[in-house]
Amino acid sequence: MLFERHAGKMMGVCVRYAQDNMEAEDMLQDAFVKVFQYINQFKFEGSFEGWIRRIVVNTAIRHLERKKMSFKEIDDHHADLPSIDPSAFTYLGEEDLLKLISALPEGYRMVFNLSVIEGYSHDEIAQMLNIQAGTSRSQLVKARKMLQAQILQLQKIAV
Repeated sequence: MLFERHAGKMMGVCVRYAQDNMEAEDMLQDAFVKVFQYINQFKFEGSFEGWIRRIVVNTAIRHLERKKMSFKEIDDHHADLPSIDPSAFTYLGEEDLLKLISALPEGYRMVFNLSVIEGYSHDEIAQMLNIQAGTSRSQLVKARKMLQAQILQLQKIAV
């Protein structure tokens, strides 16, 4: 019952960090194993969903660390655009935006998700990812630039 109630929303979190749905499902399964394993540690301070979400995010981070996620410099001209119907540019919706975010290089995507979507500070992100706060800031700036370039490219195609 607990899984059924929260899995859909938490799958959405996993999808933002994963390269594909299978990887997201693995992250989700691992996260719920941890939820059930540590449920007795929930202190009834704050929301239960927030507690689950934090476990899901941390599980996604650990999953990507095992894959040797890197925070290297990316050639900004090498961005492959996901397929979004250009005529729908004016109606760029959540799903289309998530496609663009998921196409970001792993380090950019991770920092963008943690900062913009999850609301963590650069100091918190640095601690979570074992990087410098400056690296987090830099990755976020570059992720935003890459997203802007992709959106502008879609705008040119739509015209």
